[in-house]
Amino acid sequence: METQQHIAILGSGNIGLALAKGLVKAGIFTPQQITLTRRNTAALAPLAADGYNVTANNTEAVTKADIVVLAILPQQLNKLLDEIKPAAMESKHLLISVVSGVSCQDIRNQLGLQVQVIRAMPNTAIAIGHSMTCIATDNASAANVSLVKSLFDTVGVSIQINEELMTSATALCACGIAFFLRSIRAASQGGTEIGFHAHDALKMAAQTAKGAADLLLQLASHPEQEIDKVTSPKGCTIAGLNEMEHNGFSSAMIKGIKLSAEKAGVLYKGSE
Repeated sequence: METQQHIAILGSGNIGLALAKGLVKAGIFTPQQITLTRRNTAALAPLAADGYNVTANNTEAVTKADIVVLAILPQQLNKLLDEIKPAAMESKHLLISVVSGVSCQDIRNQLGLQVQVIRAMPNTAIAIGHSMTCIATDNASAANVSLVKSLFDTVGVSIQINEELMTSATALCACGIAFFLRSIRAASQGGTEIGFHAHDALKMAAQTAKGAADLLLQLASHPEQEIDKVTSPKGCTIAGLNEMEHNGFSSAMIKGIKLSAEKAGVLYKGSE
């Protein structure tokens, strides 16, 4: 799926750069069709050497582009939108926002334009092509939604959800990476306590977690189904599970996800 369009990624940090590289690797865009912006362009020198367009001028990047990706922090958004407003065109541009807690309508209001906006919430596994990306919009065409889904499918798996669930998606998928990493870290520490060297325990815990996830994804199974396969009466697995539950394992995870969702919902409002 090759395109003749040009894409500008405004705020080329980890997420923006991973998307750019994924699009090129998939053969959808060439580096010459992608403009990367950053205040410190020296950090993008290796990308410039690979043929990507690199600039600190966001307005110039938008003028050249058909698709504009907003990949910055919520508190930086209004300033950026004010900056690119003279170059933004309803008839030309599709905006993709990966900014947490900012609605499509918020972006149109700040721009003063009825431009098509699609929100996307990837996570940091985008760097290795395994992101879980949620996509939502309130005014974009089905063709543009399909286009954006195809872009993020190059760096993982994407699904379309209702926009009111995007803050929840931030907590479950974007923040969720940290939650699962912390659980793997805890498992590796347990492994060290029962006799393994730290580097071996971490490798064993991470691979075990990967296997658990793949069981659910590849078999379309439910966690409890797979848990039942490894728990036997008076066995060691159920003893360990029950001890974790007595100490609030599931409850802590649920409460953490709920609190992250609440926090994500006010990041942009708190910056105004």
